[in-house]
This record gives sequence, C-alpha cells and structure tokens, in this order.
Amino acid sequence: MLLLNICYVFLMITNVTAQFVLPGGNNTPTWKECVDFYQELDHLSSIAGFAEVGTTDIGKPLHLFVINSDRVFYPELFDRNKTILMINNAIHPGEPDGVNASMMFAQQLLDGSPTSLEFLKHVIVCIIPIYNVDGALNRGSYSRANQNGPAEYGFRGNSKNLDLNRDFIKCDSKNAATFNQVFSRIKPHVLVDTHVSNGADYPYTMTLITTQSDKLGGSLGHFVKSKFEPALFAEMEKAGDKMCPYVNTMGRTPETGLVDFFESPRFATGYAALFNTIGFTTETHMLKPFDKRVQSTFLFLKVLMNYIQANHDEINAAVQKAQEETLKMDHYPIRFELDTTKRESFEFNGYEAKEKVSSVGGGERLYYDHQSPWTRKVNWYRKFKVGHEVMIPDYYIIPQAWTEVIERLQWNGVDMERLKGDTVFEVFGYRIIDSSTGHGPYEGHYLHSEVETEELKMKRQFYKGDFLVSTRQVALKYICHVLEPQCDDSFFAWNFFDSMLQQKEWFSDYVFEDIAEELLKTDQKLKRDFEQAMKTDESLQDNHWNQLYWIYRHSPYYEKTFSLYPIFRMSNHRID
Repeated sequence: MLLLNICYVFLMITNVTAQFVLPGGNNTPTWKECVDFYQELDHLSSIAGFAEVGTTDIGKPLHLFVINSDRVFYPELFDRNKTILMINNAIHPGEPDGVNASMMFAQQLLDGSPTSLEFLKHVIVCIIPIYNVDGALNRGSYSRANQNGPAEYGFRGNSKNLDLNRDFIKCDSKNAATFNQVFSRIKPHVLVDTHVSNGADYPYTMTLITTQSDKLGGSLGHFVKSKFEPALFAEMEKAGDKMCPYVNTMGRTPETGLVDFFESPRFATGYAALFNTIGFTTETHMLKPFDKRVQSTFLFLKVLMNYIQANHDEINAAVQKAQEETLKMDHYPIRFELDTTKRESFEFNGYEAKEKVSSVGGGERLYYDHQSPWTRKVNWYRKFKVGHEVMIPDYYIIPQAWTEVIERLQWNGVDMERLKGDTVFEVFGYRIIDSSTGHGPYEGHYLHSEVETEELKMKRQFYKGDFLVSTRQVALKYICHVLEPQCDDSFFAWNFFDSMLQQKEWFSDYVFEDIAEELLKTDQKLKRDFEQAMKTDESLQDNHWNQLYWIYRHSPYYEKTFSLYPIFRMSNHRID
C-alpha cells in the first residue's frame, strides 16, 4: 500500500516542481522555492522528513531533509546497520548544481521504483538543501564571471562575508556551528559536498576530489583509493560522462601533471575525514552549460547510490574498522608533505594551451584551443608522506577559561570530564617558539603556520571545573588536530590563543639596571651565558636595552606564562 501511495503522490509532485528540477533549463531555485519543494516532499511521503536543525548568521533556519524507510528522522535513533549518506549543497551558492541535482535525486528516491526501494532498505539519505542560506539570499547574475549559468545564483560569502568552506574548524559562523552539531549527530559514512570548479579548460564536465587517502589513512584510505573511487570513475565513464580527478595542476596547465588536493579540515571533506567519514567533492566544470552540469552531478549521485547499494556492508565494515584503528593510534601526523618521487598516471583529455596577443591592452594571454584536442598520460601525484607526528597523550587538560574551545569540542560530540576539585597534575606543555603569521586577513583571521614549539614538563595547578579530555574516543583525530598547535587547522593556527603571545609584564630600564647588576654578581651561570651571548648575538652588541632584556628573560622576573600554550598533555600519572 505504501508503494502505491508513493507512486501516486509523485505523479502530482512532478507536475508541480518540474520547473525547478528537470534538466535543460538555466535556472536554479531560490532558497524559498527550494524549502517549499522539500516541505512538499515531506508532506507527501511518509518516509521523508524535513526539519529545521539550527540557525544561520542571517537569522534564517538551516534545514535537513532525511529519507529513511524506517520512518525515523532523528539521527540519534538511526539504525546504525544502515549506511548513512549525507549530501551538502550550496556551501558556495554561486555553484548551485548540487541544489538542482539533489532535488532530482530526492524525487527519484521517493518514486517508489524497485531500485529506489531496494537502495533505501540499506541506506539513509540526509540532504542539506542549501547550506549557505545567507549567500543564497544574496542573489545576482555577475559574481561568477567565469561560469556558464544559471541565469541567477547566490553569492560565495555569507552575511559575515565568510567562505563557509573554510569555516568547519574555527566556526566563526552560526552555519558552521550548526553543521558541526548536525554532523556529529548524523555520523555519516559518506559525505558529498557539491561545487563548480574554476581553473583550466578541458572537455570533462565532472571532476572529483576524493578524501586524500594518506590523510584518511589506514585500511579506510586503502579501501577508498583501491576500490571505492575507481568504481565511481569506471561507472561514470560507462554511463557516458567520463570523469577526471579535480584539475589541481602541478604547473599552470594540465599537461604539467595533476596533484591530489590536500583538503585540510577547514574544508568539508577534510573535516569529515577527522571522523573517518569518506568524503567526495563534486566539481563540475564552470564553462559547461548549467543544465549539463546539473545532469552530471545527478548522474554522479546515481552512480554513488548504485555503488553504496551493492557494497553497503563493505563500506560499513571499512568505516567500523577505521574507528577501531583510530582508538589504537599512538601517534598523530601533524604535518604532511607531497612526495614528488612517487607518481601515478592518468589518461587526460585536454586542449592545447596556447598564447596569443590580447585584444585588451596588448600583451600575451593564455587560451585553450578547442580545435587542438589531445589525449595523453599525465603524471598524477597522489602520495603525501608524514612530515612530522606527535605521540598522542592519554589526556588533554583544558582550563575552563577557554570557553570557545570547549564549546566547539562539545559541538563535535567530544566526551569530556570536569575536575571535581582543585588538583595538581604532572603535565607536558608547549612553549611557542616561533610561527609565521599572515600579513593580511584570511577569513577574518591572521592565520599562524610553520609553528615551532618546545616541550616542557611541569607540575601545574588546575581547578574544579577544568576539562579532562580522554583521547580514547572515536573523535580522537579531531581532538588531536584542533589541540596540537602545529597542525595546519589547529585552534592555535586560527588565533584562539593569541592572548598568550603577548607579554604582560615589563621593566623600566633605569630601575632594572641595579637588579641586572646584582643578578650577574650572584648567578655565575647567568653571567657566563650572558658573556657568551654578547659574543655571538649581534642584536646585543651596541644595544644596551636588548642586553637588559636578555638578562630579564633569563631571570626569575620574566613571566613564565608568556608564549606558554594553555592546553596541556598528560599521562595517567597524577600528582596530588
């Protein structure tokens, strides 16, 4: 009876919504039209649920559409024996191909066909129709200068002018705060984030970013690279829409070789990988007509659906094994480097890149000659090696003062214990020795990179209410990445602890003269070290203030908390 009802109502829905979802048009729905569409599906199907799951910076709700044959729409109650597929659309609303394609995909899944019903026996589908609601409401026709349609579309930045595909760790937006919480509730096995690419010109409509296998790591990384990803490429080609890897080139043009895009956790799939979620980013080609790009994205979702249907048990087992491997990790890689000594090859279809005199002001300009197509094998650099790793502690201790850090850990489902009383622990800490800081703002921050630290062992006082975070939990990778200061998207890198980098106490030189003289008289080691520094450190020569400051920094008067990273690492040994 349910099957008949579903088939009947979708005869009605197709007539109502075809203007938004059928291929061939050059239009993408507005945010309200998209919401209305999913509300109608929710109303007409008993196995679909549409709900507000949080808010956005512009004050509008963020929605989640769930298709579940169990008729269970609260993620906490999902049958975890099913594979959970999550699709995120319009993180960049000027790239709306996935918005249309997901509407088509949702409609197909609810059409009552044997294929859809069989798929939904094993899979729960969660769709965020439009993630960057703010940008979607800022609609126009000119912000995507390189893109071929649609007629109108949204803007890349949200209402705080943030690129939300750089916000998954720092969470400056309410959108990202909501996403963190929704993602931690859903716990998807597979995430798809839909985009439109920029860059070179080539014949492919669809290019794909797969979670970088070395970063995903372990047996899951091997499974994705050796089985999952190749099957998607093969099936897309078999369906008549040959796909290629995301065209991230070694040089200016594709023939110089392709490099795997290393999506750090600021990006959607990089963030998801911290929780052993398999991530794919679809990147349709900007110069292809909008309807063709939508069809290609829709086809990818169908190919993905077929693979998940045929291999759901293997996908679940691979993710479960990755979770078990995570719990056994004793080292965490905090830095990766491209290994240019190892490469694969990809048979690439391209156009000859040429130069000619520009008709705009003269000078040479690049163009791709469609009359000179070529097919050849290009180098594909896919191997990233660990540049540096750290031993994972049993616990991190976070003083309760750092509320922004604590709330982000909570949003991501991190289990934490609060100290029941004032306590002294023997801990290891870091002092920040050096870092490189951006000269201009990047997504509202002056990002730190190339962070250098020294490790310190100390006894330190902690207080009732401070947070003890065990690393023996499935969120281990997330915990390590955000709390280890040398990681590329750590909370330190995103300026959460910059107040620790400012010295609070100083001295008056004419007063400290007498103190410095006395220190050199009574501390022979200090005196020897100072004399040696005077010989080797050019900054001390002919600069009396620097000389005094050197003594000050090596004296008991110098503040011990300056540049001391305020998150501490601890073994199981406790000192009372």
